[in-house]
Amino acid sequence: MISDQLYFTSLYIWIFLAIIMFPVLLKVIVPYGRHTSSSWGPKINNRLGWILMEAPVVIVFSWFFFTGSASKSIPVYIFYGLFMLHYANRILIFPFKMKSKPQQMPWLIILLAICFNFLNGFFNGYWFGTLSPNYEMSWLYDPRFLIGLLLFIVGMYINISSDNKLFDLRKGGKSGYYIPYGGLFKYISSPNLFGEIIEWLGWALMSWCLPSFSFALWTMANLIPRAVDHHRWYYHRFTNYPKDRKAIIPKVL
Repeated sequence: MISDQLYFTSLYIWIFLAIIMFPVLLKVIVPYGRHTSSSWGPKINNRLGWILMEAPVVIVFSWFFFTGSASKSIPVYIFYGLFMLHYANRILIFPFKMKSKPQQMPWLIILLAICFNFLNGFFNGYWFGTLSPNYEMSWLYDPRFLIGLLLFIVGMYINISSDNKLFDLRKGGKSGYYIPYGGLFKYISSPNLFGEIIEWLGWALMSWCLPSFSFALWTMANLIPRAVDHHRWYYHRFTNYPKDRKAIIPKVL
């Protein structure tokens, strides 16, 4: 058990780091997937790397959630269940749809992601496990909960359906990269990342607390630069890439 002051001081620093990292990530191309590079050190199988870097958040969040002393109401269990639903897909389904490659993900990226997921799991798990106020059943009818839940569901659908369109591009044993079409790909280059941002904005709204907001902020700080990198990569690789597509926000960015 840590003091409330230490927890919130650490959380404010965590939020500040997200703000600082956003412009940095706009300048640095993180080298995995289509942007893989040998300059970031030793690499491992991308499928194994993905599981290794995503699994810690489930363990850490669950540990602090269930060992905490705060009472757990139905709304709180819904927050927990939706968090786990997202990561069940990211750990148990998504990696096994990827085209496995012997060496594609640098160990450094995995270690950085593990650190992020440990801290994110701690801040949210400790809040909901120990510091969280008692969300009454009436919270289920609060507009913040209802709108947030809708955003989460819509965001998750966009995320998964867009990922599936990308996986379908390599059906039949195809390799390499192709221009995706259909769905929100008509308007943006990375609707899968857009959907994930919508998910966590919805989760932050429905739980209405600072640690969930910090997660949504970090999600945007990580994924908006990633989407910009994808967009730029498509334009450089394909001369016939649709000129009216934006990177991640239709008609805007």
